[in-house]
Amino acid sequence: MRELLLVRFGEIFLKGLNRPYFIRSLVRKIRYAVKDQGAEVWMHDGRIFVSGFSDLETCIDRVTRVFGVHSVCPAVEMPKEDFDAICSQAIEMMRGLRGTFKVAARRSDKRYPLDSPAINEEAGYRILQALPELRVDVHEPDHLMNIEIRDHAYLYVRVIPAVGGMPVGTNGRATLLLSGGIDSPVAGWMIAKRGVQINAVHFHSYPYTSDRAKEKVLDLARKLSYSCCGIKVHVVPFTEIQMQIHEKCPEEYTTLIMRRFMMRIAERIARQEGCEALITGESIGQVASQTMEALGTTDSVVSMPVFRPLIGFDKSEIIEVARRIDTLEISSLPYEDCCTVFTPRHPATRPKMEKILEGEARLEMETLIADALSGVEVISV
Repeated sequence: MRELLLVRFGEIFLKGLNRPYFIRSLVRKIRYAVKDQGAEVWMHDGRIFVSGFSDLETCIDRVTRVFGVHSVCPAVEMPKEDFDAICSQAIEMMRGLRGTFKVAARRSDKRYPLDSPAINEEAGYRILQALPELRVDVHEPDHLMNIEIRDHAYLYVRVIPAVGGMPVGTNGRATLLLSGGIDSPVAGWMIAKRGVQINAVHFHSYPYTSDRAKEKVLDLARKLSYSCCGIKVHVVPFTEIQMQIHEKCPEEYTTLIMRRFMMRIAERIARQEGCEALITGESIGQVASQTMEALGTTDSVVSMPVFRPLIGFDKSEIIEVARRIDTLEISSLPYEDCCTVFTPRHPATRPKMEKILEGEARLEMETLIADALSGVEVISV
């Protein structure tokens, strides 16, 4: 008998003939997530198993964060031949619980002498005899005693929900524009959940933004990396570009021109990394640079798709997701990012393209972009 984790996946079942590819990818991501736990991960008979971990709760926490995992069940594996031993183990796993219960048996080994209803009936009867404080409720039980008969018997009571989604890397690559705010980490998390491998670009305006602001962004990337199985952050020196925009461009257009520079630089980094799209945390109408007209002006400078998963979210909805994925506390630290530097008093909400182009004509655009790209610092987290 040994303790292990039984890992269940959901949406992968819809993939038909491509299912083995997605399952292999998910197994690799789980191995990456628990590599410092000394755990063994393998796939057998429609289930992924994790065993040999150094700490159960840490291992559960790691696995439930992996995109593609639907739920995790701390289970006991034991020989299936001794049904008396199976029932005794079921009693021990139910001991100390209160309320109602139900036994749910699944018998994939059709040669097993007892079918699923017979296992349910006999195991349930023995649990009731041994633990009279429990009652049976087959419709809405407080506790579910699961018994799976496969090559071995697997028993578990706890079913811990996981993040779901698709294994990272099975649906392409994209580059996230990662600020220190609340929105962009949530946007990256949501796209990564669909199986997209992400890297990140952060624009750093030292000395107007501090090294603590940079570290805050790296902490956000570390939070995302638990589910994304590692992230590369490209830190772009952005001070000179912002200074030039501030000095030479119309004040009400400085934020939009800055955003257009960010998109151009992010696209070039994305193509170097083999990415197929950009990701931003913009929500329509949230700030002046996120009106429909303003978003159109920033999209016009890139040729790859721009994903905005938060486009229809209000701020309270974004905050709720940030709280759930544990980035809210870091995002709320009072270290400013470059978007707050030289903020115009009256930014244009209905920008005129000719005014933007007129402002950009005053800048040595390619030189500024080349200088910024030459100073990029790449940090893997």
